[in-house]
Amino acid sequence: MNPAAGARIVVRAQSVNKTVPTAEGSLTILDGVNLAITAGETVAVVGASGSGKTTLLGILAGLDLPSDGRVWLEDAELTALDEEQRALVRGRFVGFVFQSFQLLDSLTAIENVMLPAELRGDASAAADARALLEQVGLGARTHHYPRQLSGGEQQRVAIARAFASRPSVLFADEPTGNLDTTTGERIIDLLFELNRSFATTLILVTHDERLATRCDRRITISVGRIVP
Repeated sequence: MNPAAGARIVVRAQSVNKTVPTAEGSLTILDGVNLAITAGETVAVVGASGSGKTTLLGILAGLDLPSDGRVWLEDAELTALDEEQRALVRGRFVGFVFQSFQLLDSLTAIENVMLPAELRGDASAAADARALLEQVGLGARTHHYPRQLSGGEQQRVAIARAFASRPSVLFADEPTGNLDTTTGERIIDLLFELNRSFATTLILVTHDERLATRCDRRITISVGRIVP
């Protein structure tokens, strides 16, 4: 897909390859991936297990580097940066939601949500976190620890934390994967509601057709390649 005229591209991949060594030789995970995602788009990355979806997501987010090719996130060429520089870019532009929630067990809900803003030194971290927890329906759970919350509640905390950094791009990896159908539908509604509210670009990996159909477009990966 070619971006619309005048649309601002926030994520771009050019000729991205990813190979890893194995006992049987080199394994190709991504093969010549090219894509461009514009500001405000919602994009679902879909494909069979092992197709390279999560690897692509990690490379676009700057969590990993390709073996070859170039990747840009906002105004930064990730593939020209070292890990410390990529971490600064992620802190400035990126939010994450994971299938396994990735909350810190030793922190309460509000402390988990505050973390990105605190790391940036925001004076309003606590107030912003409390407001976000209210938005996701957990105003009465601010001082509960993850072990005291259901799976759906933990994912709501994780979503609130992701938006606490006011990201321009939110990456989500199977955000409904560990949830039952009813809870998953609520999480989908919440994710898109907050995404609209914050005018964020959303890029997600999912096997959930309900989630994929809510996106503006989908990118299908098969054996490491984008297919029409």
